[in-house]
Amino acid sequence: TQQWMESVTRRLNHYSAEHRSLVKEATTLLELALWKANLDHNDGGVREMEGVRTTRGRRKRARKEICVTSGASIVIKNVLPFL
Repeated sequence: TQQWMESVTRRLNHYSAEHRSLVKEATTLLELALWKANLDHNDGGVREMEGVRTTRGRRKRARKEICVTSGASIVIKNVLPFL
């Protein structure tokens, strides 16, 4: 029976590691989906004003700000227990 217990322990460790990997991938996909939804909702984060040139740097900063403020950390924290 000792051999059987070792076999079960090995399998549990393997499946636990596999589960962690899948959860990590799922949270990454969820975070990206939330970010994209926020970008789509906020038109990329930069408001175009007539006569004002929008630079690439300004657009990049706006996208980064939306990523930070997307609320993904809150959503993921509440979804993670169900994965």
